Amino acid sequence: MTIRTVAETGSTNADLMLLARSGAGEGLWLRAERQTAGRGRQGRVWTAPPGNLSASTLVRLRGSDAPAATLALVAAVALHEAVRVFLPDVAVRLKWPNDLLIDGAKLSGILLERCEDAVIIGVGVNLAHHPDLSDRATTCLADHGAKVQPDAFLEVLADGMARWLARWRGEGVAAIRSVWLAAAHPLGTALDVRLPDGSAYVGLFDGLDGDGALILRLAAGGRHVIHAADIFLI
Repeated sequence: MTIRTVAETGSTNADLMLLARSGAGEGLWLRAERQTAGRGRQGRVWTAPPGNLSASTLVRLRGSDAPAATLALVAAVALHEAVRVFLPDVAVRLKWPNDLLIDGAKLSGILLERCEDAVIIGVGVNLAHHPDLSDRATTCLADHGAKVQPDAFLEVLADGMARWLARWRGEGVAAIRSVWLAAAHPLGTALDVRLPDGSAYVGLFDGLDGDGALILRLAAGGRHVIHAADIFLI
């Protein structure tokens, strides 16, 4: 595990893309004290002022590895564990596909991008500040009494990511999926699901399939498997 820190960059994911193409190895982390062009899922802007965590790492895929998309579960479980180290008495929940919530407010985000045989995993955590967004509530660790420096948080996260990655390879997706489900909102939680094509569903959370896709139980009794969407708790 190697952690590099830069004072400022546009996007740690974009920088690691270049490093991956140059042969950078698995376990490399890049953290920016200030990120000026951070990206979230579906091209959204990710605000990352100094004091928050903006970091990315890369995983080199092997022939025996599970589908690359399931690394989202690995990253989410590792991030949840790291947050719990600093907020042991606060309920922190996972929301599919990769958000951490406290009392329904978003604490962090994860962005996975493919680069040849590498997967770049970007992590943004609101440690000291949180943005004011029109479509969802947000929070930060400082709001809950945890004053954590980004470098200290990343040390914990990087260690955990290495351990969970080893379990993903050694025990398979099922082991990670069960831990993810234990940390998520309960089965039966009402969800508003908005797909990239503009269509929408309302239903109940019915778990994850074997590849980590969300299973939505519809009012009519059917089940719909969701591979990409914005999810809102109702």
